Amino acid sequence: MARDDARHSAADEPGCRQFDVVLPETERGQVVFHEAHGGRAGFDAHLGTAHLARFRAGFPAPPPQERPGRFAALQHG
Repeated sequence: MARDDARHSAADEPGCRQFDVVLPETERGQVVFHEAHGGRAGFDAHLGTAHLARFRAGFPAPPPQERPGRFAALQHG
């Protein structure tokens, strides 16, 4: 489910610059989602997508508490 969400985010969302699903070796059972969007508007658009709805619906119970996202402006030089 996570990889489907990541694949569709990167392919279908113009504001999605990168979306990685990471399984840390030292923390079994944990999943880290690293998303880079072109700005807050791109991330907000991601929240309303069908692929994210499928991801959320795939859990028998609500997913564990999510950590808040961090938004920062990046400058290209």
